[in-house]
Amino acid sequence: MRDSLIQAYLPLVIWVGLGAGLGRFLPAELPRLLGRGLYWVGIPLEIFALARQTHFAEDTGLAPMYTVVSLGLGLGLGLAGLTVVRSLTAPIPVEAAAELGVAPGPELLSPSQVEDLSLWSDTATMTWIDKPRQGSFVLASMLGNTGFVGLAIVPTLVSGPYLGWAVFYSVTQNVVGTYGLGVFIASWFGRGAHAQSRWQQLRDVVTVPSLWAFGLGSVSQVWDWPSLVDDALHQSMWLVIPVALVLMGLRLSQLQGWSSLQPALAPAMLKVLVLPAIVGAVTLGAGLPRDAVLVLVLMSGMPCAFAGLILAEEYDLDQELAAASIALSTGGLLLTIPLWLLVFG
Repeated sequence: MRDSLIQAYLPLVIWVGLGAGLGRFLPAELPRLLGRGLYWVGIPLEIFALARQTHFAEDTGLAPMYTVVSLGLGLGLGLAGLTVVRSLTAPIPVEAAAELGVAPGPELLSPSQVEDLSLWSDTATMTWIDKPRQGSFVLASMLGNTGFVGLAIVPTLVSGPYLGWAVFYSVTQNVVGTYGLGVFIASWFGRGAHAQSRWQQLRDVVTVPSLWAFGLGSVSQVWDWPSLVDDALHQSMWLVIPVALVLMGLRLSQLQGWSSLQPALAPAMLKVLVLPAIVGAVTLGAGLPRDAVLVLVLMSGMPCAFAGLILAEEYDLDQELAAASIALSTGGLLLTIPLWLLVFG
């Protein structure tokens, strides 16, 4: 297992480290451009290739259904966790702050007080009342890196017919979760402080390029293409993955130490520890075979998705929280995988 983990994490270290090292020297606008490029071109290309080359009729099973259940649980945990965090970090009113001799939260200052920058050292920092930060929190708690990390790790830990469940979990999460429900959530919380209309949110979901890529990829299975084209599609995924990892490194280079990581503790813990534990309990109670349970637990416990960072770039959410959640949950994965193998293996 140690060799498998090393093999899976070596690309993470190399490409993320490259992005983090270059982050100080590259233009500040580059991460956003990379994120939009992945959203509109890179990720759809990968999903198209995956949908074309996966024979879904052979072993659909119950994996898509349990993937949707896992997404629902993750959404519920994210919203509940956000409520708890907001209650624990409620700002001190101005009057109470004056009595205690401490600075009030910036969101409680009057417009004239906000104009005086001496009253608050960092007016650009988001707080938990900001919808972009809330959106990044919910996405980090719900969406996992089932493609780049999950499909690289799980096949080395599970054998037999249930390996197909990992593929269907990844595809279902991308289509239903990341670029379905995830886009809806990003549209709701993103693009400034004003909520989007229902029609605009529906338009954002319907026009997601990855959904169309999945449909076209599935339909194209009946078409005979030259082997050179199929090989090129397969190889394109090995270009998308490094670009996504470099993007994460670029965003990680912008983190400001513990102050940036602290807000990400809650969503990272919900994603890699609480959610897979609940999924394991639910699937065991449903009587699924142990191998199927282990696959679902491992896939649901993958670190926060790179797609969360891509959605944050596209919809102007809290990119710093998204990147910090990925960093903490990826590190936590090394501790949780042995735990899940011990409990559910």
